[in-house]
Amino acid sequence: MNRNIVIIGGGIAGMEATKSLLALGYTPILIESQPYLGGHVAQWHKLFPDMSSARELVDRLRKEIAAANLFLGTDVVSMNRLANGWTLKLSNGIVINAAALLISTGFKLFDAARKEEYGYGIYENVITNADLESWFSGESDWRIPQNPQAVGFVHCVGSRDLKACNSQCSKVCCATAIKQAIEIREHFPFAKVYCFYMDLRLFGKKYEDFYANAQRDYGVQFIRGRVSEVGETFDHRLQVKAEDTLSGKPLKLQLDMLVLMAGIVRNQSVQSISDMAGLETDSDGFLRSSDNEYGVVESGQPGIFYAGACTGPKTVPETVAEARSAALQIHSYLKDK
Repeated sequence: MNRNIVIIGGGIAGMEATKSLLALGYTPILIESQPYLGGHVAQWHKLFPDMSSARELVDRLRKEIAAANLFLGTDVVSMNRLANGWTLKLSNGIVINAAALLISTGFKLFDAARKEEYGYGIYENVITNADLESWFSGESDWRIPQNPQAVGFVHCVGSRDLKACNSQCSKVCCATAIKQAIEIREHFPFAKVYCFYMDLRLFGKKYEDFYANAQRDYGVQFIRGRVSEVGETFDHRLQVKAEDTLSGKPLKLQLDMLVLMAGIVRNQSVQSISDMAGLETDSDGFLRSSDNEYGVVESGQPGIFYAGACTGPKTVPETVAEARSAALQIHSYLKDK
């Protein structure tokens, strides 16, 4: 038991932490509710800003953690505090005693159907970023319009939105929209591509270059303003009404496809885990770290640590860095014990 470390969540954070703990001499136990590893990144096509393959990253990590104890398609059904750790009961009936826990349960995407004005689930050619990513990856039988002449992207769907009960920025949506806009232009060189945004938040390394490249080399047009209404014409094109707030003029465009950049919200499993372990959640529903400056990977409870988007929206580089940090924190915690 003194060497048992349980990692709950097998996305990029959980996999990277597992890899780091293996290198430190532990044999961690990784529990993932889905039948596959990699979380959302396993469903993506390319990663920004270098356009590297998401599948290659997941495959590499999967090979590097082969020595760990993996439980796929498995949930934690109960969790109880012991004098020197925790005991966990899994949905497969196995009971594990652990000296330390790492929570890396990730996030889910906002349900775009809640924003009825955009027409998701109503009009066939209104889709989400996740739908488009699946098409890029060749893992979806959904078909986009043949040779679209005009494609629009709507930023901040379900994030920075008080009506959607999510006032926070999802951090990755702007860069994801730029990446997907570039990929649309690569697939359909003659299509016009529009991005409707509130504010462009491109804080990461090379992100501004990525944005400039989308305009200069791919002709992506960025329009500052919210889409107010989406309708369908008699020939099944989409009619989009918006306002260009920089020019102060209303816009009406006809598009063949509209992509909604669904924001990041908390994973539903966060609530059950926080209830079982007595963990605090923040005002946005994500798990609350010990503090938001120096103790991001610490829960405030001895022996429980966090990594990745269970505490809020994260990029892949941030997630990887947190996973490595959490592994070292766990090592230090067990060493001190």
